[in-house]
Amino acid sequence: MLNGILWTLLALVLLVLIFSKGLFYIVHQQEMAIIERLGKFHRISGPGFRIKIPLIDKKATRVSMRTMKEGFNIDAKTSDNVTIVLAVSAQYHVDFTQGTVPEESGIYRSYYMLASPIEQMHDYLADALRSSIPNYTLDEVFEKKDNIANDVNATVSHTMAGFGWALVSTLITGIQLPQSVEQSMNDINAAQRQQQAAQSLANAAKIKRVTEAQAEAEAMEKTGNGIAAQRVAIAKGIRESLDTITNANVSESEANELFLYTQWTEMMTEFARNGRTSTVVLPADFEQSRSIFDQMLCASKTSDAPVMPSTSAKAK
Repeated sequence: MLNGILWTLLALVLLVLIFSKGLFYIVHQQEMAIIERLGKFHRISGPGFRIKIPLIDKKATRVSMRTMKEGFNIDAKTSDNVTIVLAVSAQYHVDFTQGTVPEESGIYRSYYMLASPIEQMHDYLADALRSSIPNYTLDEVFEKKDNIANDVNATVSHTMAGFGWALVSTLITGIQLPQSVEQSMNDINAAQRQQQAAQSLANAAKIKRVTEAQAEAEAMEKTGNGIAAQRVAIAKGIRESLDTITNANVSESEANELFLYTQWTEMMTEFARNGRTSTVVLPADFEQSRSIFDQMLCASKTSDAPVMPSTSAKAK
């Protein structure tokens, strides 16, 4: 009798253990569980400790409510006939809509409507991008990649929403070019930079020449003003000298001889200072030097323009 009771209790314990494994289950935070009864949808269970009927109820799947990411590559052709490879990143999650009946909720539709939702979302994105990229040139794809991605996301998200999936954003994270096209673009950019550098150098040289010309013009103007002032000063000095000579009762011919002699001595002094030699040999007899003055006076009488005397000097 005692042995029969023990065997009965042992059997009950085994049955409890067997059924408890299928009786209790736990749903984690940010997850939802879909429970089927005899192969048919029964309910959606939220996070926490849950109970189901063993052998009758079945936990069909756990649905994550987190935002997930999927990355893939898509090839497309631009309007200028360049084939490119786009690196695309899609962020998505299960639609949080509850609906008035379970069949209207995003959790229900995300599990029962698509067999391979990620692969199908990939196909929708690839199709939308291949339809959009041919409307842009290669340069426009680089410039407007964010706008292209936003347009594609708006198109595909509307489609995926009907299947219980919310497409948060679509990003074009990279654009890969054929090697020949990339090299050509680098060559074009290098040529443009060289052209800009040459233009900058030419503008700098132009500015330098203009500045030098302006400085030279200003210098010549200053020089001209100095020469004019010098001539005015010389004229005033000659006039004062003439007044002095006239007051000293010196004749006109003697005055001319004095001026000529003064100019001649100044010329010889300048020659000795700036010429190739510092020694000048002059005639010892002043009468020979006087002949030079006679020649100068004769030349001034026979010519309208003043003539500089020619002197012969032996340099040593």
